[in-house]
Amino acid sequence: MDTYHYKYIAIEGNIGAGKTSLATRLAGETGARLILEQFEDNSFLPKFYEDQERYAFPLELSFLADRFHQLKKGVSSHDLFSPFTIADYFIHKSLIFARKTLNDEEYKLYFTMFDIIDTVLPKPELLIYLYCSVDRLHANIRKRGRSYEQKIASEYLQKIQDGYLDYIRKQQEMRIVIIDTNNIDFVENPEDYPKLKKIILDEYPVGVHRITP
Repeated sequence: MDTYHYKYIAIEGNIGAGKTSLATRLAGETGARLILEQFEDNSFLPKFYEDQERYAFPLELSFLADRFHQLKKGVSSHDLFSPFTIADYFIHKSLIFARKTLNDEEYKLYFTMFDIIDTVLPKPELLIYLYCSVDRLHANIRKRGRSYEQKIASEYLQKIQDGYLDYIRKQQEMRIVIIDTNNIDFVENPEDYPKLKKIILDEYPVGVHRITP
């Protein structure tokens, strides 16, 4: 039986980075319990891309509530038949997106609610960040063809990217691996996926590790 270094791994990245595809394949091959964000069920999302100022606050609140309930149920409960849990998001993405989409007053209120939720959820033992350029993200978004995503501006993607990287720079007590995926395609190219799998399942000390496959 394979042994794994971590009980809870979160895969993060910008919109279109490939989080869900990678987490799903990895869980399928390892028998890990898989937690996928249910963003397609959020009725505010298409409205947000049409009018960000109006719908940012209800969107971020609804995402926060959904993520909290899903992670509390999925990560906190014990599964004897799964060697570890892998999620295609980390609850702190809620804070990263909210900081970039909400005004100061809205963010202050949002942070108060987030801080309460954050204290009761387990933290991932390893956080993976899939780094892609904005041009590559746009190409991935076009390829998967969700109509409401096609108008996402480059400026918005860059703001989110900057938010993630700023968050990562401030972390002192987490294991974080930034994987540069600009020159690989783990969905289309069979030889690229094993490289990512090996990187993710490796053992790391606390700190930020930058890897180019």
